[in-house]
Amino acid sequence: MFCQSCGSEIGSNAGFCSRCGASQRIVAGEGGSQVTTAPPAFPPVPGGKANTTRWIGQGWELVKSDLGNFVLMAVVMMVVNGALPLILQGSLFAGFQGACKKKLQGRAVEIGDLFQGFQFFGPTLKAHLVITILVVLAMFLFIIPGLVVATSYNFSYLFIIDKKLSWREAMRASGAVVKNDYLGYTLFLIALAILNIAGVMCLFVGVLVTVPITMAAITVAYRDVVGFD
Repeated sequence: MFCQSCGSEIGSNAGFCSRCGASQRIVAGEGGSQVTTAPPAFPPVPGGKANTTRWIGQGWELVKSDLGNFVLMAVVMMVVNGALPLILQGSLFAGFQGACKKKLQGRAVEIGDLFQGFQFFGPTLKAHLVITILVVLAMFLFIIPGLVVATSYNFSYLFIIDKKLSWREAMRASGAVVKNDYLGYTLFLIALAILNIAGVMCLFVGVLVTVPITMAAITVAYRDVVGFD
């Protein structure tokens, strides 16, 4: 099945296009007599520009408001991820960002929220493996293509847990958002990388704060340019 707007390939029962966000006509009833239009699962984001300073600042404010829980989640994530780093990392990232979403919505965060990402284990695993492979291959070409690839799929886990998209649709949706401002979003990712490098330099203890800030900043950015369900 192909999008009725941009022609991109989509799922057979998709109500929207994960590339352009256009809603699709759904034919139902006997003989296809009823045609309805499903609302898009996420709105198109024209001109969704990056705002690195504000997003990192708000990420820090979010983490600071519940520093103990976020630091503990960072510790647990590192320990659990150490067991099967490539296999569990996607679900852990999704769970951490889901916890940040919960906090942004004014709800209390618990350590167990970190494991909510395992409800989407299949999609997050596939997304993480594909993203990792693409980034590594792009890095062989040069560092900049690797950064662009990593930036393009930065919101994939949030699309999976928030919009309940498949891993393919989530990656396409993330790319559709980022293409509005490739340079801005790439600089945002570079700033987060520098922040975490600084955390490592602080006797590695600093990453217990910089990792939560990173997750929170990405979630704040997603909220601003896409919006939570």
